[in-house]
Amino acid sequence: MNLYNFTDLLQVAKQREFKALGSFNLHCLEMLPAFFKAAEKTNSPLMIQISTGTAKYLGHRLLVDAICSLSASKNVPTCLHLDHCSDLEAIQTAIDAGFSSVMYDGSHLPIEENIANTRRVIDMARPHNVSVEAELGAIGGSEDGKVVAMEAIAFTTVEDARRFVHETGVDMLAISIGTVHGLYTGKAHIQHQRLAEITRATATPLVLHGGTGVSDEDMRLAVRSGIEKVNVGTEMNVQWVARCKQTFEQGKVNDSVRNFLVPANDAVTNVLVEKIQLFR
Repeated sequence: MNLYNFTDLLQVAKQREFKALGSFNLHCLEMLPAFFKAAEKTNSPLMIQISTGTAKYLGHRLLVDAICSLSASKNVPTCLHLDHCSDLEAIQTAIDAGFSSVMYDGSHLPIEENIANTRRVIDMARPHNVSVEAELGAIGGSEDGKVVAMEAIAFTTVEDARRFVHETGVDMLAISIGTVHGLYTGKAHIQHQRLAEITRATATPLVLHGGTGVSDEDMRLAVRSGIEKVNVGTEMNVQWVARCKQTFEQGKVNDSVRNFLVPANDAVTNVLVEKIQLFR
């Protein structure tokens, strides 16, 4: 089975009565079967996203081959997405390896430079039928070693979003409306009015990064208001590590390693199932 780009996968999701796609961060190959198990349980297509660090650690071709194989054997329509990348050469590497979606993150740049670089990435991606995500505004927190301090958060404006989409034709746009990357100690305060106005101004799929701390009620409202891709990562990673710590501490040195990982993978599947159900 060939990998889907985001645009095509979103149509599959909507045919199955989902309003949005979850895009789930894969940190290691051991997690991969848990992702597909969750997709099977929910009859959902699957979007898997990889950081540049994970791509270098595992290897681009290994990721593509493994995900293509599971997608075909499980009959789960799947998209493989490169997350948060500001390096055009690294984006080209992912495209050449067979990734079906990429994100250029120029949110730290002046809007003119962000637009120009996003257009370059789109020119790289279009001949390969690869979808492109961009980011506008500064989302706080930590993502793959990149840190944006809380005082540096910049919410996406309606005017900038309208201009950005018009001048780039990007397939999806990540916006800053009150969430943060990574662990969040309180309740996120999503700016629903800002989201609704950006949705009307752009008519383009919008992306919610930093879902940690977002209540189920807020998530459902965000999805109804125009969010069509939701990034999920930290919660799965926390659950996986917690279960691994517990099983490794209780295990014996001659136990099979797979026995240590099964509870961790089950926890990941449960997180995905819970999140996917919010996107209907």
